[in-house]
Parts: sequence; structure tokens; C-alpha cells
Amino acid sequence: MKEENLREQINQLIRNEIQENINEFVDMKEEEKKSGLGFVGTDDNKDLTVRIPNKEIDKIIKEYKKIKKYQKSSLFEIKKLNQN
Repeated sequence: MKEENLREQINQLIRNEIQENINEFVDMKEEEKKSGLGFVGTDDNKDLTVRIPNKEIDKIIKEYKKIKKYQKSSLFEIKKLNQN
């Protein structure tokens, strides 16, 4: 798998995870407003921008490649056969 594709997949996974957490937070806030719990503040509709440092993605890619290399090794195959 090309590194560009791998980088894009990692970015997409991170974005999806962040979006899921944001959606849960928004849903929780809406429930609080409906039930009257919590503080009622002003509704500021600000865009959320998340920046992920390339260093962190590079670390993930490096770890991924290390795991894939190990999975292709003979040692991994022997270990896998012993478990069955």
C-alpha cells in the first residue's frame, strides 16, 4: 500500500473518530437543554478545525509498517501455526 494512501486512510479514521465524539457531545448538550439540566449559554456556531501534526501520522505509519513486516515474517507464521 502506498504511503499516500495509508496517510489518507489514517487521516480519515482520525476525522471519523473526532466527528463521532463531536456528535455525541452535541447530542448530550441537546438532551440537557430539553431536560433543563446544565447551564444555558449562548449558541456560538463556530467551525471546529482539528490539525493533526504530520509527525504523529508518521509515527502511526512507521508502527503500521513494522507490524506488517512482522506479519510477513516466517517467525510470525510459525507462531500462528503453534496457536492453532
